[in-house]
Amino acid sequence: MFSMKNKWLGSIYLTLAASIWGGMFVVVKIVVPVILPIELVWLRYLVAGLVLLLWGVVTKQKWRIDKRDWKWIFLIGLIGNTISIVTQEYGTLFSSAQTGAIVTSATPAFMLIFAKVLLKEKLTKRKVVSVVLATLGVFLIVGINRVDLSHQLGGIFLFIAALTWALMSILIKLVPSKYSIYLITNYAIWVAVTLLTPFVIAYFQQIAWNRLQEPMIGGGILYLGAVSTAGAFILWNKGIQMMDCATSGLFFFFQPLVGTFLGWLILHEPLTIWFWIGSLLIFASVLLITLKRK
Repeated sequence: MFSMKNKWLGSIYLTLAASIWGGMFVVVKIVVPVILPIELVWLRYLVAGLVLLLWGVVTKQKWRIDKRDWKWIFLIGLIGNTISIVTQEYGTLFSSAQTGAIVTSATPAFMLIFAKVLLKEKLTKRKVVSVVLATLGVFLIVGINRVDLSHQLGGIFLFIAALTWALMSILIKLVPSKYSIYLITNYAIWVAVTLLTPFVIAYFQQIAWNRLQEPMIGGGILYLGAVSTAGAFILWNKGIQMMDCATSGLFFFFQPLVGTFLGWLILHEPLTIWFWIGSLLIFASVLLITLKRK
């Protein structure tokens, strides 16, 4: 069903998307004390939507979607772009980056279940073993002893974020293939902007607009909007279309891997031997499921 060329190309798209998101937790942790989660998500989507609209005009994209297919766009925008991202931001606010990495690592497991139920994908031993290996790798990278499990509210939000992101990734497979991934991503983002606008208006005066002039805050929002939303969402959604859901879900594990590595490279956070062992397990899980079985 999926050619080897598509699997390798999809692997590149998914790896890039997850790697971009790897640096996102640090940015969110800096920005979210100043701009509260719902307002932050609205701002990043507004930036992303404007970037995608400009790109669509420049590249002369087709904009038409059949009336019967709008339900998929709305569900993707509601479940993935709104509920999942808002709960992720609140989860990060009320917990820690380490807790976020552990809890959201459940996403590929949820994708396995949803793919089995909604898409009737075959649940093979290779897929299950790959998810188990990669999950163990995340636990070793983050370090259980460093995760503050007392942040229960944050953990609940992050669990919802993982569940809804997995469901959104499956819904993308249900959208007719005649539509470009740019069109799906663009409209889903504007669905999220529309849904969040009433909440933002209610607290419009409480947004610290003057803080947006600060390089760390303004630059963080630009990164979250243009790079980790507009760019990474297109990469992720394109990769999802080119591979089966169980395989594509494994690349989500590159997010905590890259995030931890960037913490060492930029913030001079220590790396232990467990980081390298965990990284090997994640790479092994991806190779196990991606390489053609002889």
